[in-house]
Amino acid sequence: MSPTDHDIDNLPDTLRTALEQGSDGPLNAICNAHAAPDLSDALETLPEDQAVAFFQRLEPACAAPVYAHLEPDHQSRVLAALDEQQAADLVAALSLDDAVAVIDGLGDEHADSLMETLPAESQEAVGSLLAYPEESAGRVMTPEYVTVQPEWTVSEAMEHLRAHHEVAETVNTVFVTTAAGELLAWVRLKELLLARASARVADLMHTDVASITAEEDREEAAHRISHYDLNVLPVVDDQGHMLGIITVDDVMDVLRAETTEDFHRMAAVGDVVLSLRDASMGLLYRKRIGWLLILVVVNIFAGLAIARYEAAIEAVVALVFFLPMVIATGGNTGSQAATLVVRSLAVNDVRLRDAWRLGGKELVVSTALGVTLAAAIWLSGNWLGSLEVANAIALGMFLVVVFGAMFGMLLPFALTALRLDPAVASAPLITSVVDIGGILIYFGVAVAVLGL
Repeated sequence: MSPTDHDIDNLPDTLRTALEQGSDGPLNAICNAHAAPDLSDALETLPEDQAVAFFQRLEPACAAPVYAHLEPDHQSRVLAALDEQQAADLVAALSLDDAVAVIDGLGDEHADSLMETLPAESQEAVGSLLAYPEESAGRVMTPEYVTVQPEWTVSEAMEHLRAHHEVAETVNTVFVTTAAGELLAWVRLKELLLARASARVADLMHTDVASITAEEDREEAAHRISHYDLNVLPVVDDQGHMLGIITVDDVMDVLRAETTEDFHRMAAVGDVVLSLRDASMGLLYRKRIGWLLILVVVNIFAGLAIARYEAAIEAVVALVFFLPMVIATGGNTGSQAATLVVRSLAVNDVRLRDAWRLGGKELVVSTALGVTLAAAIWLSGNWLGSLEVANAIALGMFLVVVFGAMFGMLLPFALTALRLDPAVASAPLITSVVDIGGILIYFGVAVAVLGL
C-alpha cells in the first residue's frame, strides 16, 4: 500500500520514533515504504544529530537516494558528521552525476580527502566528470548508459539491454552508436519490445537525434531537452562520440539552480547557496550588504544632481513635490522592461540579434506609456501649480519614462554582448541609474520650459 498524504505529513514524527528505537528494522521499513524525496524533506526538519543517525544506521543502497535529494547545505553537514568510511560508502552508492554534484559542493581539501577514500573505479569516473568546466553539460551528465548498434537484431539488442540495464540510469530511450561509439540515432524501448525478434535496429531507429557537447553550458542542455520534448539528452565529444546522458531530472535541478541564481542577482543579492530557511542571519547580511553599499554610493550622485538645480527648486518649489513621482515611475518602468528581457534571454525566447527589433518595439510602447503617464501628471500639475509647471513636469515625465524603459530594455542585451550574465541588470541597479538620469532630465526640462 502506498503512503497517504497523512502518512507523509507525519513522516518526521515517524522517523523520529524509529530513530529512537534500538533496532534498525523499523527504519529500514520506512526507507523502503516511502519515496526518497519525501524522506529527504522529512529529514531536513529533524535535528541534525537525528538526520546524521539516519545515514549512519541505514545501508548505503537505501540511504543514497534519500541523501541525493537533500539540499546541498544539508548534504555537506551530514557528510561532515559521518566518519571517513561511512562518507565514502554513501557517496560511492550515489549515481555518478549525484556524486559529482556532492563533491563539487565541498571545499577543495574535504573533496580531495573524500576522493581518496572512494573505490578506484569511482575515483576515475568522478574525476573525469569533474574535469569538465563548471556549469557545463559534462558536469551534470552521467556516463551510466547503454547503447545498441544498428546492425544488431532486436533479439541481440534486447539481450544486451537485459545484461547491462543495471549500469544504465535509464533505458526508456536507447541510443544507437557505431562500434566505435559514434552517435547515430535513437530508438524507444517500446519499439524494441513490440518489434519482431529478427528485425534490425537500423529499421527501427530514428536519425533525428539531438545532442549536446560536454563543454556547452548546462542551461543549453535544459533548453534543448525542453525544445525537443526529450526525456534524455546524449552528450558527445567534438567528433560525435557519445560520452554520457543528461536526464530530465538533472535538467530540473539545473533550471532550479539557474532560476534561483537569476532571482538573487536581479534583487541585488549575492548567490545564497543555502536555503533561506537554513541561512544564518550573518550570511544573509553578508550576501546583501555589498550591493546595498554600492547602491548608496551610486545614489550619492542623485543627490548631487538635485543640488545642481538648487536655484530652480527655490524658484519653483512645486517641482520638488512631483520629483519622487516622476523618478519612481521611471525606475519602475525600467525594472519592468529589464525583467521581461532577462526572462526571455534566460529561456532563449529572444537572442542578441533581436536587440534592435525589440528596442524599436519598446520605444513605441514606452512612448505610449509616457504619453499616458504624462497626461495623468499634467492634470495634477495644473491643479496644484500652474499651466507652465504642468507642461514642464508632463514633458519631464514623458522623457524619463522613455529613458527608463529603453535603458531597462537594452542593458541586459549589452551585458549579454559582453558575455556577462544579463541577470546582473538588477532592479535596484536599474532604478538607481534611472534615478540619476531622470533627475537630470526632469530638472533640465523644467529649467528649459520655465526659463529658470
